Amino acid sequence: MYAKATRLKLRWATSRGTLTTEDLWDLSLQNLNQLAKSLKKEIKVQDEEDFLEELKEEDTVLKLKFDIVLDILNVKKQEYKNSKEAAFNKEYNQKILGIIAAKENEALASKSIDELKAMIK
Repeated sequence: MYAKATRLKLRWATSRGTLTTEDLWDLSLQNLNQLAKSLKKEIKVQDEEDFLEELKEEDTVLKLKFDIVLDILNVKKQEYKNSKEAAFNKEYNQKILGIIAAKENEALASKSIDELKAMIK
């Protein structure tokens, strides 16, 4: 799909100007969503044409553009979800490590002076 897009030198008209396939990766999820909606509308308009006619090359290019935008959108959504999950896990693990450190300090504080002196290296 991406090989075909680069061979065709596909370009996307957006509010940010004309973008290449590579530029799509820099768009936000909201911008990609808007672009996907816009392409979907164009596809629906073309679908209303006569079905007896063969598909025009521009119809297949439009479908390819939509598929690419949708793929990038899905990849970026998954990356965003993964980063949120990783941040949550990191925060959770830090909390657990803090509790472990506090418990170790409690155990150490409960030892007698002689035991503490014996532990000094």
